[in-house]
Amino acid sequence: MPDLSKIGVRDKLKPRADKEPHWQRLQAGWYVGYRPSQRGGKGAWFARVYDEDARKYRRKNLGAYGAVFGHEVFSKARKDAETFAELVEAGGLRSEKLETVADACRAYLEEKPGSIAEGVFRRHVYDDAIARVRLDKLRKHHLQAWRKRLEKAPALISRSKLGEPRFKERAAPTVNRDMVPLRAALRRVLSAGSPNTAAAWQEALKPIKGADRRREVYLDRSERKKLLAGLAEDIEPFVRGLCFLPLRPGALAATKVSDFDLRTRTLTIGSDKNGVPRQIGVPESISDFLAGQCQGRSVGDPMFTRADGSPWSKDKWKGPIKSAVIASGLPSATSAYTLRHSVITDLIRAGLPILTVAQLSDTSVAMIEKHCGHLVRNDAEYALDQLVL
Repeated sequence: MPDLSKIGVRDKLKPRADKEPHWQRLQAGWYVGYRPSQRGGKGAWFARVYDEDARKYRRKNLGAYGAVFGHEVFSKARKDAETFAELVEAGGLRSEKLETVADACRAYLEEKPGSIAEGVFRRHVYDDAIARVRLDKLRKHHLQAWRKRLEKAPALISRSKLGEPRFKERAAPTVNRDMVPLRAALRRVLSAGSPNTAAAWQEALKPIKGADRRREVYLDRSERKKLLAGLAEDIEPFVRGLCFLPLRPGALAATKVSDFDLRTRTLTIGSDKNGVPRQIGVPESISDFLAGQCQGRSVGDPMFTRADGSPWSKDKWKGPIKSAVIASGLPSATSAYTLRHSVITDLIRAGLPILTVAQLSDTSVAMIEKHCGHLVRNDAEYALDQLVL
């Protein structure tokens, strides 16, 4: 465990792929944690303590201590962590009353902090009528009304050059994703109500069936070359990387120079959807490409950057890729994610076992079959045709 009291040690720490803090043990069952900021600046501090009665760890987000500097930061965090631990051991948390839906959401974030859930609560819960509903009075109709308001709420897709927001109608998959944090927060404190009754609050938050549509757009190798040829110079290497590896765009954008080992031709993917780092061995051709991206950069630098040296993000790559798609005459629905889908499809068509493809791409066999299986139908038909006597 790192010594979080030393400023130099904290400054060298990197954000973990699973978004967990770096913990330091204070005494048996008591910990103080520090999570570095991914954007630079001050990181966040946490407390963790084992609750003997509940037989699980309790945790609390202590904040960033923006007004405290130097060695006083650790002293303050340690003191607050010890105060929290004493409260847990004294049974104070069990006497805490969670009265409203908003209380349940805040308590959920204390135990499982996360930017996605925090964002959903901030945008769709805290300022909504549902926030003030008492948990003991919560009924299905309350959540049905909240769900209708969520479905009608426009989804932000981009901003104009003047900073004006641009919206579109909220799609079914987006509605499903936005219901997940509230459903999890309520399940933490409420038992499911009897089916088909007013108390069955959970029924109002069931996901929309069939919302995760198959991805029909597939670019073959010649179409991918057309896309690369139409890109600006700074984004071309990033998109080329997506054509080489079955990665989510965000995972590739998060790779750093230190994630690539030229000696073993191994790329470590530390920031991805499942939060578990994994390694990909690459052939010499891709290794040479990655080595070229690392040349002249420091170990902590992003492997792929914009012209100004900043890393790529969804809001930054969408525009350049869309422009290249239009200029190249490719299907209008083509996006950065289309390349991941196309690469996965090609790997399957090349005969690579589907389980291996799933491991490389950090997804499940079921998801590959759901989203890509129909695109390899012709291959299956050809194989079956060879069985005819």
